[in-house]
Amino acid sequence: MEQKKILIITYYWPPAGGPGVQRWLKFAKYLPDSGWNPVIYTPENPSYPLLDESLLNEVPRNIEMVKTKIWEPYQLAEKLNKSNKKFKAGQFDVGKNQSWKSRLSIWVRGNFFIPDARVFWVKPSIKFLEQYLKENKIDVVVTSGPPHSLHMIGLGLKNKFPDLKWIADFRDPWTEISYYKHLKLTKSSDRKHRQLESAVFKNADITLATSYTDAENFRKAGANAVCITNGFDESDASAPLSMTDETTDGPISKSSDQQINQSFTLSYIGVLEQLRNPENLWKVLDELVRENKEFADHFTLKFAGRVDDKILQSIESSNLKKHILNLGYISHDKAVEEMTGSDLLLITNFPSTSSKGIIPGKIFEYLATGKQIISFGPDEADVSRILAETNAGKHFRYEDAKAVKDFILEKFELWKDGSTVANTQNIDQFSRRNLTKKLAEILG
Repeated sequence: MEQKKILIITYYWPPAGGPGVQRWLKFAKYLPDSGWNPVIYTPENPSYPLLDESLLNEVPRNIEMVKTKIWEPYQLAEKLNKSNKKFKAGQFDVGKNQSWKSRLSIWVRGNFFIPDARVFWVKPSIKFLEQYLKENKIDVVVTSGPPHSLHMIGLGLKNKFPDLKWIADFRDPWTEISYYKHLKLTKSSDRKHRQLESAVFKNADITLATSYTDAENFRKAGANAVCITNGFDESDASAPLSMTDETTDGPISKSSDQQINQSFTLSYIGVLEQLRNPENLWKVLDELVRENKEFADHFTLKFAGRVDDKILQSIESSNLKKHILNLGYISHDKAVEEMTGSDLLLITNFPSTSSKGIIPGKIFEYLATGKQIISFGPDEADVSRILAETNAGKHFRYEDAKAVKDFILEKFELWKDGSTVANTQNIDQFSRRNLTKKLAEILG
């Protein structure tokens, strides 16, 4: 059977680090098994906020790569204010942590670069890919955002080739993402953002969402939306999990030779910015190390990734200082090892109700470890639904305190008894291989 071709337009590609690169890297890995040959279009000289050279080893051999140069204004922004480096990853200071330079930079970012600072790549890419599509048979084009400016490339190509099948993949929402309201937009800028988003929804043949709530919201906004969540790759997981049947929701078996840590380790793996800072959790942990000597003697709070400096400063000024193990940013394969070597895994979301549809990608790798998960975010979050379906942990609101304390103490007692592995179930629906099969069905 002849392989069909899918052109994947993505800003993030190895050696980019972080969660943004994982989704289409994994799809590209498994799509050939379903009869699709991926072609990657990505910038030749991107300005990535994080690098992970180990991910280069996961790029499929002989995959076709198409690259053009991009101009990004981040060097200028960083000269104005060093903290503007956060902009590359969609982060910035908030509230009392904002200086006048931060406020000015955020205003410029929101009102001058619409939809984002990669917008200068849109017109050159449309011109280049218009010729590419004329010379090469492509069956489907995918644009993956953020940066949502890449959807403008898809929109431009759709206008030039009306019969082109275009899939707009939203790894995060556009105007409904939590930090959108912090961009200090003028009315005209807000209107432009929403008009562009609406044009993408109405012109894309299919809009992919990474959460159930996002898919529902996109449909209400006029999109033909389908949910395909992120997931975990069995080949990445060093956890003692084995699928009984990778195509069904069979039970998960665990080896009996679980290695027990010398300390009860609660880990956060990934990037933690101020908008997702679980301050109540730090207060609860501070109380526990003050009130419970046994807990204090055995507790470690581990960070592996990039944690905002102001969050670290706050935690280090508390009784938790002696309990912190900060590994900094590490490669993806090392991150998987740190997840597996932990006893309780932390995940955080934006606290507003509008963010209940955000499912942080690392939750699926957390699931693959078989360890318990503690989650923070709004009520009725999609993360809460996943944790309930898989029996893998518990979701809390940011203002919860007593329930959080009870949950951590419960897991600590289990750790003392040598039992920190969750009795998880139904997690194979989130394997990258099975998710790619679902994608292939949508591609047609």
